[in-house]
Amino acid sequence: MPNKVLLTDLYQLTMMQGYYLHQKNPRGVFDLFYRKREGINYGVFAGLASVIEYVKNLRFDRQDIAYLKSTGLFEKKFLDYLQSFRFSGSIKSVREGEIVFADEPLLVVDAPMIEAQLIETALLNMIGYQTLVASKASRIKGQAGKVSTVIEFGVRRAHGYESAVLGARAAMIGGCDGTSNVLCGKQFGAPVYGTHAHSWVMSFETELEAFETYANLYPEGCMLLVDTYDTLKSGVPNAIKVFDQLKKKKKTPLGIRLDSGDLAYLSKQARKMLDNAGHQDVKIFVSGDVDEYVIETLRAQNSKIDSWGVGGKLITGGQNPLLGCVYKLVSIEDTLGARQIPKMKYSDNDAKTTNPGQKTVHRIYDKDGMAVADLVALSGESVGEGEKITLTHPVDRWKHTTLCEYSTRELLHDIFVKGTLVYKEPVLKDIAAYAQGELSKFWDEYKRVVAPHIYKVNLSDQLYDLKQSMLQSKNEKY
Repeated sequence: MPNKVLLTDLYQLTMMQGYYLHQKNPRGVFDLFYRKREGINYGVFAGLASVIEYVKNLRFDRQDIAYLKSTGLFEKKFLDYLQSFRFSGSIKSVREGEIVFADEPLLVVDAPMIEAQLIETALLNMIGYQTLVASKASRIKGQAGKVSTVIEFGVRRAHGYESAVLGARAAMIGGCDGTSNVLCGKQFGAPVYGTHAHSWVMSFETELEAFETYANLYPEGCMLLVDTYDTLKSGVPNAIKVFDQLKKKKKTPLGIRLDSGDLAYLSKQARKMLDNAGHQDVKIFVSGDVDEYVIETLRAQNSKIDSWGVGGKLITGGQNPLLGCVYKLVSIEDTLGARQIPKMKYSDNDAKTTNPGQKTVHRIYDKDGMAVADLVALSGESVGEGEKITLTHPVDRWKHTTLCEYSTRELLHDIFVKGTLVYKEPVLKDIAAYAQGELSKFWDEYKRVVAPHIYKVNLSDQLYDLKQSMLQSKNEKY
């Protein structure tokens, strides 16, 4: 992995120099989380593998030091310090594939301020983008249904080559069954799929010749793109002729692909034509600006689509091009280094007023093992009262519910401890399987695309009281 130490905002480096030159480098604790956004009712956490690789290789080489010197902003004393810079802090995170929600810590950094400040930008970049794509993929797969196949097709629409590869990986975590991206397949073991382009058909004298040539090359699992000239008058009839030839050779054609036109109408007509020709087992695959909303509409029209190719609207986030991750200081070491002092960002906008203190996140399950709510609590705070637990709204404290039969699970795990990696990373297919397993523990009402039921993210009493006392203290002080 290339050295990415300068993948940061300039002000991180200028603040680092300020801390260093003023000999002010207390340990700080930062929470990384995302704020509520319309259209993102839940998230699928992704990007941890990139974070781990980045932190492991975090160092300034000669070229980095030389460039920083050339800016004229940094003193020699600080640049000399950077030559031996290494990350010595601790990081906790939820697992990749974890189902997550707005306003709860997804990743927590506990490190000297110089170190914690440097990594902020890169962490937001890696977690924000990959979690966005994984979350979008999950909603798309949810709309397509368990029996449908969803293939990520976004490499040509991605905003750069790294987004194409990491976005495809994130899409697999979110639920896609494969990708067209060969480099993602090589690097991460993702299943790769593809058919042929319209240009293949256009390069032959006839559409039938193009189909026959392709089928001879790939007789097993042959899929033909049928909308180059006329889908119903030419494409499907020629595909049927080729499928007839394949079956006479004891080969099994896979399907046809539609990439344009009225996909609902064309899929229904194509299904009739295929069935009447004895090809009931042949699948209909569609692509072309598909996302969860398009799939919902097509399914409502009783379309006959078996598989989906999703590209630009997935790899770019579609109508939600950013997740909105933030990284906020929640506590800092006192001058004696004896204890952590809670910190809080204040705002007239309640959504931007942060939750103070070192925290953890507990997922609460009912007696049937279904997720009921997440509880954000102060670190070390006891959760539940033996046989019962009371969950209280984060703002309207009169809203609460009590469970008498429940189980809990802490979501944050140690990744780095005092600069040492302690977490064993699972392979991609196991991360994807974990995500699907956890998603199955949430009721469908939380996962629907339109007007989903809001999953509860609660604050513990101690955390709520701390926040209120700090708000009161701020009002009295200012």
